[in-house]
Amino acid sequence: MQVGAKAVKKDWSVYILKCSDGSLYTGVTTDTARRLAEHNGDHPGRGARYTRARRPVQLVWQEAGHDRGSALRREYAVKRLRRSQKEQLLAAMVSSLADM
Repeated sequence: MQVGAKAVKKDWSVYILKCSDGSLYTGVTTDTARRLAEHNGDHPGRGARYTRARRPVQLVWQEAGHDRGSALRREYAVKRLRRSQKEQLLAAMVSSLADM
């Protein structure tokens, strides 16, 4: 790799977790399986402070194919949604999976 060359862009995902208390947590990552394990305490000292007190967490929605910037913008937009709107996202994903 040349000095100053850009690193290969990673595939970023936006995700929603359902916590044990029923709350929803939104985040971004390049490795959903690793990040879910971190949230569930498989890697001590890792994972969001919010989810540490609400384990176990479950992945309920994911949107892949973003670069870092668009993933962060999408995360911000999803975090601003009301819970009912987030639940509509979840229902739409379940519906599209059922159609497969």
